[in-house]
Amino acid sequence: VIKLYRKYLIPFLLFLIFLYGCAKRDIFTEGNWIDLSHDFSEDTIFWPTSPSFHKETLFKGQTDKGYYYSAYSFCTAEHGGTHIDAPVHFYEGSNSVDNIPVIQLIGHAIVIDVTEKTLSDPDYQINEDDFIIWENKFGRIPDGSIVILNTGYARYWPDRKKYLGTDKLGEEAVKELHFPGLDPDGAKWIVENRKIKAIGLDTASIDFGQSTQFQSHVTLFEANIPAFENVDNLDKLPPKGAIVFALPMKIRGGSGGPLRIFAHY
Repeated sequence: VIKLYRKYLIPFLLFLIFLYGCAKRDIFTEGNWIDLSHDFSEDTIFWPTSPSFHKETLFKGQTDKGYYYSAYSFCTAEHGGTHIDAPVHFYEGSNSVDNIPVIQLIGHAIVIDVTEKTLSDPDYQINEDDFIIWENKFGRIPDGSIVILNTGYARYWPDRKKYLGTDKLGEEAVKELHFPGLDPDGAKWIVENRKIKAIGLDTASIDFGQSTQFQSHVTLFEANIPAFENVDNLDKLPPKGAIVFALPMKIRGGSGGPLRIFAHY
């Protein structure tokens, strides 16, 4: 018995200790941290009908007491730059940005890369087939995932013409928007067949630029699934294995707001 103990049980226990140590690795000192946010400045891209970001200097320089001090005020629309769309943005009675549970904004990410398709078609809509193709390679989308759609459009930021399809402003410019998005049937499929926390992409809207009914917004938001828009650096994430943290400004009753989003893998 003693010989069997030494031969099998002790090595097995040591193996369990090793696995436990791997599972308890310190994410603050190991792995990669990727900032997925564009900064806010006069170059930040907003919807053509929306006011842009404005920053005003309140004080900057040496004070009469001898120390340096700086302070600013800013004004911005909820929906511009890297931001969150709260479900109430397109569905009455659903969550405003301050009511989205924090746990819904943190989760394991799966990244669906459609950059090859969007290069030849700026109006490409990510659909059920794209989800199925990903699952055939990497397995079923796990419950509680944050779905990230990489269209490759972050490479064009902050060139409005390339990023939006037009650099014009005002209501007439909306008709000239051309960029990829999520197909309404794709939104319906993911809502009805998978249990996800949130969805995000690197364009100005979860619906493609030429949308007039914004049905993907409506479908997702009816299910209280928020969307992250104008996300950056998606090409730096693996198809699976990253954890996404999406922390918006907590605006009471807000339909959205500026978002600091980042990932670890």
